[in-house]
Amino acid sequence: MTAEAAKSAGSGLKQRAVTAALLVPLAVVAVLFVPNPWFALWLCLLCSFAIVEWARLVGWRTLSLQLVVGAVGAALMAAVWFGGDRALRTALAVGVCWWPLAGLWLANYSFGEQLRKRYLTLKTLAGLLSVVPAWSAAVLLHADESQGRRWVMFALVLVWCADVFAYFAGRAFGRTKIAPRISPGKTRAGVFGALSASVVFAAAAGTVLGQRGTGLLLLIALSLVTVMFSIVGDLFESLIKRHSKVKDSGAVFPGHGGVFDRLDSLFAALPVFVAGKLLLGI
Repeated sequence: MTAEAAKSAGSGLKQRAVTAALLVPLAVVAVLFVPNPWFALWLCLLCSFAIVEWARLVGWRTLSLQLVVGAVGAALMAAVWFGGDRALRTALAVGVCWWPLAGLWLANYSFGEQLRKRYLTLKTLAGLLSVVPAWSAAVLLHADESQGRRWVMFALVLVWCADVFAYFAGRAFGRTKIAPRISPGKTRAGVFGALSASVVFAAAAGTVLGQRGTGLLLLIALSLVTVMFSIVGDLFESLIKRHSKVKDSGAVFPGHGGVFDRLDSLFAALPVFVAGKLLLGI
């Protein structure tokens, strides 16, 4: 790396750190202190904005059409909310089924690359399938009156830790790319760093949350699976950005890109984590 490139990378990292330092406290307050209905509304607005970005990303060219797609996403989330617990769980199940299919899409890079109407429709649907179930998972978990809010924080910090350690492990030791056509920056070392961080975090935070013995081991295993799917979510958005030949979904957050860029990993991780937690009885 040249001196100029190193300086640019350092500047970008500093900008990302400053933005994160401002955003993380807001997320913590929203999760821990906002009542569930207002949390659902706040998250719905954030997710709707992400869907608008997605609409622009996949090829809806006018702002009015992008806003229509965002409104469809908001309407779906509203319908799930008014459908109650059963609707939230159904949307959660849809998300769990969707992400393995997204993984198969990653193995077929060229599928949907052409600018055709049927692919625009398919990619729009993919965005809705990515966002709405994740919103449902977060709201369902947050509504748990015992430790629901703490578990939401657990899921968020789990993915954040994985992202941070993947970044630094990749920069320090990354040689072998895992998907060079989709995301040249993703390496095996980065994946190993993410998984290692998830084990350490899950063991420590799980103990604080009262998990012991088999429960703690199950939580660590679920965390590993969750982080693997978070990587799929990150790669899937990268694939669509490659198709569209853009770097970021937006420019809302300096150094971080758009809302969808910041939430892509969580969109895949949340349904898997919440469904696994329910199934395993953690």
